[in-house]
Amino acid sequence: MSIGLEHYLLLSALLFTIGLVGALSKRNAIVVLMSIEIMLNAVNLTLVAFYRYQTLLQITGLVFALFVMLVAAAEVALGLAIIFSLYRSRETVDVAQVDLMKW
Repeated sequence: MSIGLEHYLLLSALLFTIGLVGALSKRNAIVVLMSIEIMLNAVNLTLVAFYRYQTLLQITGLVFALFVMLVAAAEVALGLAIIFSLYRSRETVDVAQVDLMKW
């Protein structure tokens, strides 16, 4: 039995589902940030799997995967800065207690 495209897509869907459930159900901002990273890695796995199993040698899948990694790195840097600022001002990382946008 060989590993085909379907196996990679199934794994990617499973990772994306785990990340989505974690992002929607957890209250800790760090766990939500990690769940979003899992979802972005699932998208990267899908892009690289499609690149690997397509017949024409186009590099667009790898370029999109690299772009997603760059966005993920920027998201982590910005997210951690927000979490640190939130912890300094409110002394909590609970997303339910954050009401900074409310007047």
